[in-house]
Amino acid sequence: MRKLLAISLGLVMLSLSANAWANNILSMKQRSELIDKITVERFNSVLPQIMEREGIDMWVLMSREYNEDPVLKTMLPSTWISARRHTMLVIYNPGNGQPLERLAVARYAVGSLFKKAWDKEVQPDQWEALKHIIEARNPAKIAINTSDSFALADGMTSTEHDKFMAVLPEALKSRVVSGERLSIGWLETRSDLEMQYYPVLTQIGHSLIATAFSNEVITPNVTTTDDVVWWLRDQTRALGLTNWFHPTVSIQRKDSEVFDQITAFSKRPGENIIRPGDLIHVDFGITYLRLNTDQQQHAYVLKPGEKDAPASLKEALKSGNQLQDILTGNFKVGRTGNTILSMSRQQAIEQGITPAIYTHPLGFHGHAAGPTIGMWDAQEGVPVQGDYPVFAQTAYSIELNAASFIKEWNKEIRIMLEEDAFFDGQSVTYLDGRQTEFHLIHSDENQ
Repeated sequence: MRKLLAISLGLVMLSLSANAWANNILSMKQRSELIDKITVERFNSVLPQIMEREGIDMWVLMSREYNEDPVLKTMLPSTWISARRHTMLVIYNPGNGQPLERLAVARYAVGSLFKKAWDKEVQPDQWEALKHIIEARNPAKIAINTSDSFALADGMTSTEHDKFMAVLPEALKSRVVSGERLSIGWLETRSDLEMQYYPVLTQIGHSLIATAFSNEVITPNVTTTDDVVWWLRDQTRALGLTNWFHPTVSIQRKDSEVFDQITAFSKRPGENIIRPGDLIHVDFGITYLRLNTDQQQHAYVLKPGEKDAPASLKEALKSGNQLQDILTGNFKVGRTGNTILSMSRQQAIEQGITPAIYTHPLGFHGHAAGPTIGMWDAQEGVPVQGDYPVFAQTAYSIELNAASFIKEWNKEIRIMLEEDAFFDGQSVTYLDGRQTEFHLIHSDENQ
């Protein structure tokens, strides 16, 4: 996997402007074909290992149209925008290295991914048909998507749960278990083919940020933070992509405003004119090929006569990079998110850094399934979600901030960084590098 990732990184390291990306993004038909190819690979190579690991031999998922289980939605063909009618899926592992059996207890086959296994004309009752399929295979453990703590693993509705348990014979009811860890494992584990393309997403995001944080988009004393936000939204759409959250652009500058953690993370920054001497921050993410990015970077607006950002701000950025290194150096298979958080914070503080770490998994969702490594308002650890262990072949948004006192401004600022990375079980690799220097925006006097 590491060799494969290195090759794919090499293929996408070309420096392309945001506009140039339009010719390098797949057509909708090409995307559809690739998504289906990835999904088949995941069923063949990812899911069997997860089912074996969790000791599950049957997984039952179901969704009614427009009320999709978030896990089931990742298993649908690319041409299915939603479930149809009441879609019931059964995935059965017969064991002994045999391929998984994928059945659709539904009116339709689910593309070529799930074979149609219900004939309504023969058995009018869909629930009875599901029961007969389960009984015929006599599984030892039947996983369903219910979870108290992980929303993405809690996709079975209460109505479906009640009907499902009611139709099962008593002998099978005791075999029903939560598919929580199975759901998380499916969602968080990346396949080889996905990792050939994931670096492309991150470079598209970086390219858009680089253009947004340049004089191509920003004219100091004229352009507002909202202008940049809407440029990012428009350019994402122009490329045929979408955003999974509305971007934010905020400013730290030499004034009396004090950084407030609650306001920074719970309230969108108001519109503000970008001026020379400002430190600008963006939070931005795109969706492509059913995968997501989540990125934060900074730009500095040069004042007249300046050729570079002030040394104090550059040192603050180095502290942010140092915190990233501490955090990623503590990734180890089997360690929980809370353990990694505690180790990293202690090491950072010992090295004179004031840290805040709120790193999360990344993949089918922006805030994806897997171990939570801190939250901005839970630096002591996160119960349950933080107790989940790290596994190999997983992607993360390395999100954190480091506080630094800027003498020239007589105030503390936060370098808030977020970069997308992959953990192969041995080390963490950034999918398209990370920010180690500020984007620089020129004023009229120093262009």
